[in-house]
Amino acid sequence: MKPDTRADPSRQALFLDRELSQLAFNRRVMAQAEDPAIPVLERLRYLCIVSSNLDEFFEVRVASLLAAASVDGVLSEHPALTANLNRVAAECHTIVARQYEILNTEVLPLLKENGVHLLRHTERNDAQRAWIREYFEREVRPLLTPIGLDPAHPFPQVVNKSLNFIVALSGKDAFGRGTAIAIVKAPRVLPRVIRLPDELSTTPGVSFCLLSSIIHAHVSDLFAGREVMAYSQFRVTRDSDLWVDEDEVKNLRQALKGELLGRQFGRSVRLEVAKNCPPELSQFLLDQFNLDRTRLYQVDGPVNMVRLNEIVAHTRDPALIFGPFMPGVQPTGGDIFATLRKHDLLLHHPFQSFQTVIDFIRSAAADPCVVAIKQTVYRTGMNSDLMEALIVAAKLGKEVTVIVELMARFDEEANINWADKLEQAGAQVVYGVVGLKTHAKIALVIRREGPPENSTLRYYAHLGTGNYHPTTTKFYTDFGLLTSQPEMGRDVNEVFMHLTSLAKPQKLHHLWLAPFALQNEIIKAIRNEAKIARGGKPGRIIVKVNSLVDESVIRALYAASGDGVKIDLIVRGACTLRPGVPGLSENIKVRSIIGRFLEHSRIYYFRNDLAHDVYLASADWMSRNLFRRIEVAFPVLDRALKRRVIAEGLNPYLKDNTNAWELDGSGNYQRRKPRGKQAPFSAQRHLMATLGTADA
Repeated sequence: MKPDTRADPSRQALFLDRELSQLAFNRRVMAQAEDPAIPVLERLRYLCIVSSNLDEFFEVRVASLLAAASVDGVLSEHPALTANLNRVAAECHTIVARQYEILNTEVLPLLKENGVHLLRHTERNDAQRAWIREYFEREVRPLLTPIGLDPAHPFPQVVNKSLNFIVALSGKDAFGRGTAIAIVKAPRVLPRVIRLPDELSTTPGVSFCLLSSIIHAHVSDLFAGREVMAYSQFRVTRDSDLWVDEDEVKNLRQALKGELLGRQFGRSVRLEVAKNCPPELSQFLLDQFNLDRTRLYQVDGPVNMVRLNEIVAHTRDPALIFGPFMPGVQPTGGDIFATLRKHDLLLHHPFQSFQTVIDFIRSAAADPCVVAIKQTVYRTGMNSDLMEALIVAAKLGKEVTVIVELMARFDEEANINWADKLEQAGAQVVYGVVGLKTHAKIALVIRREGPPENSTLRYYAHLGTGNYHPTTTKFYTDFGLLTSQPEMGRDVNEVFMHLTSLAKPQKLHHLWLAPFALQNEIIKAIRNEAKIARGGKPGRIIVKVNSLVDESVIRALYAASGDGVKIDLIVRGACTLRPGVPGLSENIKVRSIIGRFLEHSRIYYFRNDLAHDVYLASADWMSRNLFRRIEVAFPVLDRALKRRVIAEGLNPYLKDNTNAWELDGSGNYQRRKPRGKQAPFSAQRHLMATLGTADA
């Protein structure tokens, strides 16, 4: 077993705990749910986001910690790892308790005041109860398979994050035996939130009930002749990392198809039960899933709060959600290739529409002068206009090459489906480099231009900080650059050649490519600022990323701070750098922005003696991004666009005094508020108003 470096006191003085920092991000998201200025359905949505984030945290981070602390599946006696697991568990319990407190004492009562009712069995009127009984008999009961546990009916396989019930029974079963416990699985095909007919309600508004509440109300009907003594809903969360033997596997896509089935039954890492679940039932479940009591979460509400998003989706009152927002459209003059020959285009999503990128690929697919299209796919969703355009291009005989990342966590199935469809259309599909996720967001169009006797090939490229995903582009902040600059195009093509041929990439003129050069280039740029500062000139670094945990980069930032470089870091999520520590990082400030949109863009700014170097990137400053992924950082070369990135992607976020949280050297975040006569300023509202059309 590798030594646990977290036990090193000197290391602890330099770096904050990664897991606790990640959980602190969820506290900041939860603060949005506590904010009375935010519409109540949006507050509910933030609670659901916290639940979704915690699900992934347990499936990935906690699962990884448990694996590191275990030998042959049994927790070992390793004080440092055990202490860290206990700290993480304590913080998770605190967050979950507060989450349900907000739901029950603030959000649900406020929804009720506004005519949105989530009804428990005791709150439903006679007509609603009659309708629910009929619904249960017609839609639910035929799909249930109660399992009374005995040697011939062992504890069933329980799917990751599925809704289930444990029932304690008294009396004899039909065969004269005293089966004491039964398990009921909620059918996965049924909605978890059911809207009740409006005509049944005696109060204005809309009424909903949970599937779990319906099954609770009628659980005794499933066990005729028996008395239900106690019952509880429960949900188990499992390790969801996929594993394939990369030395043995012959076809990654086929191997992953098999692994996806197994993901549902990985190692158990968390058990959720209802708050009133009797101790003996919760202990029985813990024993079944081989979990200790620190992994038990007793919740005062649905065990899967994410499902309450369905209430948001089915409630149409505009007063209860954020005001409408229409992104701005970047003019392309009708012929996007002609426009790009004149100048680059910078897109700032979601404030500016992603439709320009879709039109770029669609135009390429239909253009007879386009001979080839190449694109990476990390996340694109089940429905994608971009993927459909690539399929059209392939069917029209163009050379279409798509690098599909099959190991994009939780998007594997969608990506496998697109890979199948693309291959059937005639596209060349490869899966990047085994062992390295292809996380770069790049597309290349190669067009034959000029008279037939003297034609040449010209490159048109799109490089972005975010995914080619039709949904997330509406809610994630990202930058995209469309360019026809020859050297940039050649660099992008060289990256594609590297990914398909596996040959060593030739020297790139502009791009920083991971895992080969990205970390070195970042550290080199940081050290250059330090050198400038030591020479008596201003050193300045501003960075916006989602996570900052790479220790080599952090050490370089500490050193630059000691040389007098002024450093501002805008880090949305986990940050293990300690800012503002005398003698270590007194020139470093860290802030996090949590707002209507998920901050996702990665921007690296280095003053570089007034050269003002600006890089956009797919990579956060994490070791996995710098060494275990194919990532691209690309410069913005056009001076006007460079100024735009600074003016839109950095300066407003440093000015924000409403959605900004500042980190101190102890790992605590404090929310910024306007001081004195300062006017409130939100970066996201500012960008919505200046780049789009919004009721911000």
